[in-house]
Amino acid sequence: MLAETRRRLLLDLIAHQGFATLEELVKAVGVSESTVRRDLETLDLAGSVKRTHGGAVFSGEVRSMPALEERQHAATAEKQAIGRATAALLDDGDTVLLDGGTTTYEVARALVGRSVQVVTNSLPIAQLLTTSQNTDLILIGGYVYPRTGVALGPLAIATMQGIRVRKAILGAGGIVAEGVYNSNVLLVETERQMMACGQEVVIVADHSKFGKLALSRLCGLDAIQRVVVDPGLPGEFRTILEDSGVAIHIAPLFTNSSNGKAETSASMRADA
Repeated sequence: MLAETRRRLLLDLIAHQGFATLEELVKAVGVSESTVRRDLETLDLAGSVKRTHGGAVFSGEVRSMPALEERQHAATAEKQAIGRATAALLDDGDTVLLDGGTTTYEVARALVGRSVQVVTNSLPIAQLLTTSQNTDLILIGGYVYPRTGVALGPLAIATMQGIRVRKAILGAGGIVAEGVYNSNVLLVETERQMMACGQEVVIVADHSKFGKLALSRLCGLDAIQRVVVDPGLPGEFRTILEDSGVAIHIAPLFTNSSNGKAETSASMRADA
């Protein structure tokens, strides 16, 4: 059996079950355990599965939401690096709120298998994390925006009013000196409540979002504590962020870590 065919069979089995043990996978394809381990490593590096103790969890892309699919391939390597670096900021047992979007989806992917509690308004993120046996998941309800599968509006806001988390992690449509912007007014209203839920607000955005303006202003830069971004961050924005007291975490595009966590280099001011 060709390696590509074998890996497709392994991926189909893992995707169907959500989680598959190493023993199940070996029996399914009829090769040695060491060969299956190498195949899982390849699939892990591709972002299709996440290896866990004794098997693998499906962490492939959710493609049922048109807007999510359209943006999925933009700055893919950068978003994956940001996801790994953001996950590395969290400790086991932490409670985190994840906004919907392609970059926060990569954060969720990096959290698969981690012992954390995740609150989210994103159906794609919830679908992904239901495969993670160690992750507690709380899904926020509300009006579901059909293009992205994100719950927005008054019901979502009301649901979050009694929630507190250690970190609220949000994406951005644009970041300029005046603040953080997004393209949907309902989304911005919902994100403001998300910010109120967090002891710390973290913005995750690739370098293309800096210097870009979107429709609706979410907040000023002084309202966020950290930004996680790839190495392409324009130099002038490093100064702008630091002057606003924002901790900057540069996500390395490659990692030598055996467990998939990226080491995060940071240029930061002490948190207030």
